[in-house]
Amino acid sequence: MKLGDVWFSAIAESESSDRMIVVSGRIEIEPFIQSGKFKERVEITWKYDADSKGMPHEETGKLMEEAQTALKRAMEKDKLAIFTGIYTGDGERTWVFYTRNIPAFGRMLNETLEPFETLPITIYTEKDPEWNEYREMCELRGQDDDGDDSASDDCPEE
Repeated sequence: MKLGDVWFSAIAESESSDRMIVVSGRIEIEPFIQSGKFKERVEITWKYDADSKGMPHEETGKLMEEAQTALKRAMEKDKLAIFTGIYTGDGERTWVFYTRNIPAFGRMLNETLEPFETLPITIYTEKDPEWNEYREMCELRGQDDDGDDSASDDCPEE
């Protein structure tokens, strides 16, 4: 299975306020979903001091991008995990991965982030063999202003 790197962006509203959340979701990953190997979802959340719009300040944003790039590269190198989504806004960024093995993911996470100063992250894991979170995120894709639903064609159907 070849893993592409095609993403969409959408805007959602925070559950706790009326601030916007920028959502980036990966598409064209149906073979990985269908394989049945990636049954565990890992969410890594980084809370930050937000600007007036709820977004990270420039310096924090750059550090987040560095950590994100390192994590994506490490987790996908041997397809330990597939990076599927990013939620940014209202004072936090959440990265979503689907993995084959939580303990191995944890070891790789620690190894990958070791060169960084301690980051203010929390980690949540949940069994999600049906990829429910991913499918919910994909629903945001079809909600653009032109009313064209064809954009959601690359996201899986249930």
